[in-house]
Amino acid sequence: MSTKKVLALSFSLLGLGCLDGPRAGDTNNTAPKQEAAKPTEAAKPAEAAKPAEPAAVPPELAAPPDVAAPPADAEKTKSGIASKVLTKGTGDKHPAEVDQVTVHYTGWTTDGKMFDSSHTRGKPANFPLNRVIKGWTEGVQLMVVGEKRRFWIPVELAYNNQPGRPAGMLVFDVELLSYREGPKPIPPPTDVAAAPKDAKKTKTGLAYKVQKKGTGKEHPTAQNTVSVHYSGWTTDGKMFDSSVVRGQPAEFPLGAVIPGWTEGVQLMVEGEKTRFWIPVELAYNNKPGMPAGMLVFDVELLKIIK
Repeated sequence: MSTKKVLALSFSLLGLGCLDGPRAGDTNNTAPKQEAAKPTEAAKPAEAAKPAEPAAVPPELAAPPDVAAPPADAEKTKSGIASKVLTKGTGDKHPAEVDQVTVHYTGWTTDGKMFDSSHTRGKPANFPLNRVIKGWTEGVQLMVVGEKRRFWIPVELAYNNQPGRPAGMLVFDVELLSYREGPKPIPPPTDVAAAPKDAKKTKTGLAYKVQKKGTGKEHPTAQNTVSVHYSGWTTDGKMFDSSVVRGQPAEFPLGAVIPGWTEGVQLMVEGEKTRFWIPVELAYNNKPGMPAGMLVFDVELLKIIK
């Protein structure tokens, strides 16, 4: 399922590749890979067969002349994203970050190397706008249907030089083909900013409070697979994932998720609903592309799958 120590629920950011941002050529990835880029192989003997030449980039997907830096007439947001409309759209409304968008796109590094394109696959990409790199989430909300826009996305709003991903500022040509409204987020709990005084706390710093008592008597172990419903928020009240909103419970091995989940769900019994305040070091530890800081989850343990 997911890589160990990753909360492999649907908050796994796509690859386009996009969900945690357009990933080079990986449209079917549904879990955030945490593996570092593989080291290059040792040089082959001179007599070894030469590797095949990479396929030529079609002329229409060649890097634009302004790929190295945004031009003077590009718009710029407060966060530092530069953009320029290439083709005006026909729509009059903008997608929200919870909406599902369908786009065609091509991405380049600033040296002009194309690293991903939906055009080469002959199929548009479709994804929730809040499941991509920050530059996409912010940028595509500026667009209307039918519009084509070029974005220059600063490194900190792209992959932040994460190993194995395109590095530095990235340039994308994006055409917004359509979008549909996404599910509305669940309002955050009133105590989302910090655990209340009556919350219990484990030795690791995990805080929790039972919201609904369960009917079961057994607790799962880290070796069990569990079925749960859950919603997660950052401490500013922003919901970043929810099986409840999707209308489908999540199943995963309890030993293959973030440490705060592995520890916390073992405290529960079937039928129980508990709120967890998971310290950053037991969550994603501020890993680029993942929810940052302490995270708050409402978890309902539906079933322990032996």
